[in-house]
Amino acid sequence: MLQTKKLQEEMENAIAWIKEYVKNAKAKGIVIGNSGGKDSATVLAMAVKAIGKENVVAVSMPCHSTLLDLEDAKLVANTFGVQNLEIDLSSTYDTMEQEMNTKLLKIGKQELSKESTINIKPRLRMTTLYGIAQTLGYLVIGTGNLCEAMVGYTTKWGDNSSDFNPIGNFTVEEVLAIGKALGVPNKILEKEPNDGLGGQTDEEKMGVTYSQIAEMIETSNTNEAAKQEIIKRNKASKHKRQLVPVYTFERKNFLK
Repeated sequence: MLQTKKLQEEMENAIAWIKEYVKNAKAKGIVIGNSGGKDSATVLAMAVKAIGKENVVAVSMPCHSTLLDLEDAKLVANTFGVQNLEIDLSSTYDTMEQEMNTKLLKIGKQELSKESTINIKPRLRMTTLYGIAQTLGYLVIGTGNLCEAMVGYTTKWGDNSSDFNPIGNFTVEEVLAIGKALGVPNKILEKEPNDGLGGQTDEEKMGVTYSQIAEMIETSNTNEAAKQEIIKRNKASKHKRQLVPVYTFERKNFLK
């Protein structure tokens, strides 16, 4: 973890970066997915400090979610005085799943896999955020941290899709420290990390802890079993951290 003074400096730099990015994009404000978790709460706090609460719109998007998550999202929005739109995606998801399963079975294939049904939800949320952002002339701000990105704990074209991300180079521990400094409620910061998709905690899904991932990032060292798991997941998820591969060949391009 960064030393206290360095972390404070980088937090302030990241907040200034948010303000400058929005200004340069000539955007009117920021839209953020408000899950009630530590990452989104910390980014929301940073955004409010950067451009003011009146220019930030939070969006809670329950999709067969727990009531606790929605209550925590409301707590975060109220704490920082931002508007919070609640858009329930449950029926939208149900319609999509039923339609796809019907058509898959019609051509003799199996129903949607469990993993695909889990990933549909963050992709629906991404679509919702961009629909609102484009209508308002806002930007969608990302909320994924460095530890998650390094092991691919993110949904491609879902929660890893945004216009810009101020915490993408901070570990979980650093995000928690920033959240604490900016006044994110302790209830949110101390909550066990859980994306609400699949019935397991984040660390159970990853097979390693956030602290072990941070150790690998900062020192290239952790216990051997965790090290091998992190390396395996990092290699397997490389495609999530890159632009879409494009077949290229030599041709004239007058726009260069």
